[in-house]
Amino acid sequence: MRRIRNFIGGKSAPSNGPSSPVFDPAKGTVAAVVEHADAAVLEQAIARARAAQPAWAALNPQRRARVLFRFKALIEESMEELAGMISAEHGKVLDDACGDVQRGLEVIEFVCGLPHLAKGDFTLGAGTDIDVYSMRQPMGVVAGITPFNFPAMIPLWMAGPALATGNAFVLKPSERTPSTAVRLAELFIAAGGPADIFAVVHGGKPVVDALLDHPDVRAVSFVGSSDIAAQVYARGAAVGKRVQAMGGAKNHGIVLPDADLDQAVSGILGAAYGSAGERCMALPVVVAVGDALADALRDRLIAGIAGLTVGVPTDPVADFGPLVSAQHKARIEDYIDLAVAEGSQLVRDGRGIVVPGHENGYFLGPTLLDHVRADMRSYQEEIFGPVLQIVRVNTLDEAIALASDHSFGNGVALFTSSGSAARAFASRVEIGMVGINVPIPVPVAYHSFGGWKRSAFGDVNQYGEEGLRFFTRTKVVTQRWPEHGGVADPAAAFVIPTMD
Repeated sequence: MRRIRNFIGGKSAPSNGPSSPVFDPAKGTVAAVVEHADAAVLEQAIARARAAQPAWAALNPQRRARVLFRFKALIEESMEELAGMISAEHGKVLDDACGDVQRGLEVIEFVCGLPHLAKGDFTLGAGTDIDVYSMRQPMGVVAGITPFNFPAMIPLWMAGPALATGNAFVLKPSERTPSTAVRLAELFIAAGGPADIFAVVHGGKPVVDALLDHPDVRAVSFVGSSDIAAQVYARGAAVGKRVQAMGGAKNHGIVLPDADLDQAVSGILGAAYGSAGERCMALPVVVAVGDALADALRDRLIAGIAGLTVGVPTDPVADFGPLVSAQHKARIEDYIDLAVAEGSQLVRDGRGIVVPGHENGYFLGPTLLDHVRADMRSYQEEIFGPVLQIVRVNTLDEAIALASDHSFGNGVALFTSSGSAARAFASRVEIGMVGINVPIPVPVAYHSFGGWKRSAFGDVNQYGEEGLRFFTRTKVVTQRWPEHGGVADPAAAFVIPTMD
């Protein structure tokens, strides 16, 4: 049985801690075993990172950028290998797995511009003979805790800004999809990065808690469920750490009567069912404004669903693959039961699907529910699977209020041909990321990613310039170089200094 070990100092690090199985979700069988970090392994990773970090930070920014340029090139060369790892452990189809890598790679491309991005500010002559300038300095040892659903993208979202700004980075990936993280660390070292600057430790809650409690870990970036994100934020902040904790979502796609329905349905199908719905930026709720539109939209969705193919990740015609685990599949099936019990109309039931030759795989077909209400638990909670719910409202104002009142505030999309409606919507809706005729509004790498309300804890977003700010501290220097032999004003020492 293949064993996936922790990665410290540029090599595998065996552990005496517990281990857990890594499944092939298409077959429903155990494909590997991942070793969880014990206390000694975790301490070794952090201690080596702490010792190596000052020298990495002391490199001038263009030298760190050169390592990242080579890292980018190696990721590109390894695209198929990385996509295969992701598909084998997560279950997403190969094209989607390549997209996972590509969206992370775009953040590495962005931080290659570090020599410009990390420049501070300078004011000449802020006062008599006084200049003021700022600098951004690394935090030290920082940690990333990432979920199962994006084994490459989210680790790269964190690692790119953290490493570029001179930190040492300790990554704790999901124990369900651990292999990609180790391979990324290997590629960073192959690109010329110091061996101790990028470590990977595996495990569950005990390892997360140890990272949050360790005094040498200065900042923690987390992505996962909202309940766990809230706990991570509270625990880390309680001991003075900088924490960004991104949680779950219940994103809405609002369709107005003037929308291009062909374009809207195409976007909704991909956003709702792509990656088997296992995305925090999936679109599990479609809000139809008006019953006539809702009926037409439902008919088109039914027709679109009939054309979708569920298959193994390597099937080139499959639109999406299996879910990540048997437990997750059972959880989603329970939500379908709940939705029906609450009064939703089950239009299309994806349960019971069988992929020939993979009868034990964790497959669930596209499911569609209509006449969903805001008071239903199945609407209020994140399902995180290939389940699309239709909510009917009468006006755009009702749709805005519906999305804004939800406890999650990650993403939202509006489908319309009206510029004035789109402008009003973007301004008024209380959601962190907004798409106009864009069903999955994940910002490009030079902006930043972050939701509102229970979708994000902490006040700094991921990647972009905000990501660089998260992994650095600002230091402001006020300096005076008086003329040699000048006469100082003795009264100046007894009053608050001003720049007049």
